[in-house]
Amino acid sequence: MPEGDTIFRAARTLQRALGGKVVTGFESVFPHLTRIHEDAPITGRTVESVSACGKHMLMAFSGDLVLRTHMRMNGSWHIYRPGEAWQRGRRDMRIVVKTSDFVAVGFSIPVAEWIRATAIARHEELRKLGPDLLADDFDADEATRRVRARGDTAIADVLLNQRVMAGIGNVYKSEVLFACRVDPFALVSTLTDEQVSCLVSTARKFLRANVSEGLAAMTTYLGFRKTTRRDDPSERLWVYARVGDPCRRCSSPIKIAKQGRDARLTYWCPACQF
Repeated sequence: MPEGDTIFRAARTLQRALGGKVVTGFESVFPHLTRIHEDAPITGRTVESVSACGKHMLMAFSGDLVLRTHMRMNGSWHIYRPGEAWQRGRRDMRIVVKTSDFVAVGFSIPVAEWIRATAIARHEELRKLGPDLLADDFDADEATRRVRARGDTAIADVLLNQRVMAGIGNVYKSEVLFACRVDPFALVSTLTDEQVSCLVSTARKFLRANVSEGLAAMTTYLGFRKTTRRDDPSERLWVYARVGDPCRRCSSPIKIAKQGRDARLTYWCPACQF
């Protein structure tokens, strides 16, 4: 699943390509999107902004209309020049937004809906999100409060809960826990204030570092993940996807386990994190 930094970079790229441009064509395989198009055409509207809200993408059009998309596991947005061949088959196309300069294609996107801009604050999914780790006004105190409110839950599961902090996913879950030397299976109630503070600040630091200008990507599937600050692609991560490999700190073999209701994979060092 694309994480918050990946969605942020994709939104930034779409904003650069489409922001301020007039829509010259719109199509979708979703009937609930095309019905709006028929009643109030998207063609002729201006793309006012494209932004990320946690793992949600919000594309705002003139006339009080916002397209919300969520990538889930396999969705992605691509940018092409008019007439340029797509890198994926048309059978995977879900949404197309055309302007005179660029064509934005949403592939395999499972969640898409129109929202009135004036109703964003009341939207069921968006209003329940925790503080956005990539927002300029990120509220660390509120994020800490929300972590602490889930005292009887394993911290790895809490970090994935978008109602606690918006943006972190399975890769950063394992990486942040390792960086702070926290046991993924520890209940929140057993953690010290220093540990919780480390988790919140490190999650924000890792995600923000990964959306720097030099790492901008054109599509969500090109997400770049580096938490070790090493340039070698094989050494970009501390523990994620490194099961059996030696810990970069102590050389103990990295372990893996399924965790939580959705059986998400957790990677950790049995020596550094216990």
